[in-house]
Amino acid sequence: MSYIKGFDRTQAILIPETIDQLIDRNNPVRFIDAFVDSLDIVGFGFKDISLNKNGRPPFDPNDLLKLYIYGYLNKIRSSRGLEKEAKRNIELIWLMTGLVPDHNTISNFRRDNPKAIKKVFRATVNIAKNLDLIGGILLAGDGTKLRAQNSKKNNYNQKKIDRHPAYIETKLAEYCKALETADGDTKKEINAKIDTQNKHKKQYQK
Repeated sequence: MSYIKGFDRTQAILIPETIDQLIDRNNPVRFIDAFVDSLDIVGFGFKDISLNKNGRPPFDPNDLLKLYIYGYLNKIRSSRGLEKEAKRNIELIWLMTGLVPDHNTISNFRRDNPKAIKKVFRATVNIAKNLDLIGGILLAGDGTKLRAQNSKKNNYNQKKIDRHPAYIETKLAEYCKALETADGDTKKEINAKIDTQNKHKKQYQK
């Protein structure tokens, strides 16, 4: 019985494909690349270490931000995991143009730029709103207040709804903080806390 055969790994290619040809036109990494390149990195407040003329040149914050966002979208929280993927993942090789930052560089980037990264998340929300990918419609009933045996945690009113933006800010800060220590022994504990918060968020949205 015949089977579909792959290519011969030892055979030379007369006209090799470019890396760009290996990435589909609708691949999300192309959006990440275009999105980050459109940002005002300095205006967002990312730490610029290019002023230090000693030693080897630093990595561009644009490239590190692309790597960070890719990890966020693909649930790769560990800086060591991102370093490994940058060496073998064809999407990241394309996105990073072959650059492979070590895990310390990745971890330091997240640690030194928490406020700037939060601004990037806000920018993604603004883009989604402008493209009508998300809505902001308020659904409400009449003005009757019925608490009965309902607890305060399960009772919602306009005041609680108005606090939702602050809630989002808190979650972003917690997530950035969790990523800084995701390589340590507390990784499982942090993941459990993240899962718990996600469950709370779904209950709130429901």
